[in-house]
Amino acid sequence: MHDVKWLRDNLDVLRDAMRRRGKLEALSGDLDRIGELLTQRALLVHATDAKKAKRNSSSQEVARRKKASEDADVLIAETRALGGEITALEKDLAESEEELSTLLLQIPNITLSDVPEGGEENGIVLRTWGIPREQEGVRPHWEVASDLDILDLARGAKVAGSGFIVFRGGGARLVRALMSWMIDLHTREHGYEEVWVPFVANRASMTGTTQLPKFEEDMYALRDDELFLIPTAEVTVTNLYREEILDAADLPAAYVAYTPCFRREAGAAGKDTRGLLRVHQFDKVEMVRFTTPEDSLAQLEAITGHAEQVLQRLGLPYRVVLLAGADTGFGSAKTYDLEVWAPGVGKWLEVSSCSTFTDFQARRANIRYRPAPGEKPRFVHTLNGSGLAFPRTIAAILEHYQRPDGTVEVPAVLRPYLGAGTLE
Repeated sequence: MHDVKWLRDNLDVLRDAMRRRGKLEALSGDLDRIGELLTQRALLVHATDAKKAKRNSSSQEVARRKKASEDADVLIAETRALGGEITALEKDLAESEEELSTLLLQIPNITLSDVPEGGEENGIVLRTWGIPREQEGVRPHWEVASDLDILDLARGAKVAGSGFIVFRGGGARLVRALMSWMIDLHTREHGYEEVWVPFVANRASMTGTTQLPKFEEDMYALRDDELFLIPTAEVTVTNLYREEILDAADLPAAYVAYTPCFRREAGAAGKDTRGLLRVHQFDKVEMVRFTTPEDSLAQLEAITGHAEQVLQRLGLPYRVVLLAGADTGFGSAKTYDLEVWAPGVGKWLEVSSCSTFTDFQARRANIRYRPAPGEKPRFVHTLNGSGLAFPRTIAAILEHYQRPDGTVEVPAVLRPYLGAGTLE
């Protein structure tokens, strides 16, 4: 949510920000209406305040006249009339503010100045790690998984529909191993507190982290209960502190959680639908951080480094991409994507997005902190990053570590959790 007070003098900045995101044409009408409502709101506030001041003055004069046994009937009538005018103005103001809030919920965050303009093609590869395996002779993960009998897509589709996965045997153990190892890494070495959160969220929580109202059609909903299956643990973890004020001494605060994630839009337009590349339900370990505005960028680098550590210890070659404006998520001000190399499909696959939302989510969810005792609360900055998403990570493991005999070597860090050195 954008700061209304800031917008009054910076609507042109917001317009330029939407241009950088490639959204100006689509949002032009909304931005025009926001400008009108900001002007209308200012006039209504001024008129209301003036009427209230006049009513207060009249009330004091009525009291003086009564005390002096002077006639106050005309003034009393005028004071009552002012009350009716104030009520009408306050009604108009409430309607104006409601419309303004509704429109602002549809406007994305402003990206930071170092985020490039343009779409996916304008993303900047900042660094790479590891040596990608050559594609020659490497089979796609779905073939390897089928031969090892660790992935059953047909039965997943039978029980739930296309885009839902069944892992079997060693595949199921691999999922469990990844969950335990990632959580242990982030809690023991990176300083995160582990939390186990609901896999559903209410409308207020979804709105607080920007999934609603913009993306309601992409959500799986429990309509009778006004609950939604979460698309990421970011929703429930961030909203742990909705409508709360944190102590500055507790910042930065860092949390990590495992959850399944549910996304209706997976596989849209038939893109990358083979195997584990795009699914409707998947497992993920998510990192969430709360911090002060001054420390926000440093925390983004920290959370990205923690996600990179997962890939490095798995021995999977990857690259870090700074997303361009039109490719940056609705609520994010700056995002790094971590893309792992999958030689069997010959593609870089996103396995983590690490973002700072500045105070955009915090304003919607009203999450603040008090800089010092007695000082006015400020909005925190929220950040999150996948650490990591499982399906594409598993795809990369099966393709990077496959052997000519059909078996798959298990990354060393997972062997104590999996209880085996190979999948066979």
